[in-house]
Amino acid sequence: MQLFYNPNISASDSYRNTKEVTFDKEESRHIVKVLRMKEGDTFKITNGKGTFFNAEIISANPKGCLVKILSEENQSPLPYKLHLVVAPTKLNDRYEWFLEKATEIGVSEITPIICDHSERKVIKVERYEKILQSAMKQSLKAFLPVLNPAISFKEFIETKNDTDSLRFIAHCEETDKKSLKSLLLPKKNITILIGPEGDFSSEEIDLAIKNGFNPVALGESRLRTETAAVVACHSVAFVNEV
Repeated sequence: MQLFYNPNISASDSYRNTKEVTFDKEESRHIVKVLRMKEGDTFKITNGKGTFFNAEIISANPKGCLVKILSEENQSPLPYKLHLVVAPTKLNDRYEWFLEKATEIGVSEITPIICDHSERKVIKVERYEKILQSAMKQSLKAFLPVLNPAISFKEFIETKNDTDSLRFIAHCEETDKKSLKSLLLPKKNITILIGPEGDFSSEEIDLAIKNGFNPVALGESRLRTETAAVVACHSVAFVNEV
């Protein structure tokens, strides 16, 4: 199945057989020039909000491909809400790899967090959004993860504390901590903090614990930031498998 992304479509009965949608220049060129699709060809579109739309090309214009919505169907959301709060990596491509894999596995929300030991403090929001969109389409998902602006560790702890979720901080210090997998429960909202290459500072760990975050380990090995984030993401997905 070929899946495309268009955030400007809303799920509504009134759109069936009547709604026409135009793609932007980049997506239009991909449809017409790269895939060589033409008038009458059909494919699926998602708005990233949980709906698939079956569409037919009316005008195969590489600068503005026009399609007609034929029908729509909803995809079931994840049985959990996973918020990954992950420090940007020194090498940007590693963070992009994490974004891609987490989207494929299943994540609801991602927040880049700037920590005491962070070497990268500026992120490429537009680039990251493209990575998420591409991964969503590749994995045939109808939900686009929310990407929040980068925020400092302290500000996140003070303002973004979801009291209705299970909250964890994964760190490498030799202190009393349990395995993440042993604490996870299915169908729960979950927030997991993952630090930078130099790990969280002792002060940050203490602050998180004082604010209700449980310290956890992700295994016996010392993992890179992006690997730790993907391991955490997969652990949550595994617990929620039927």
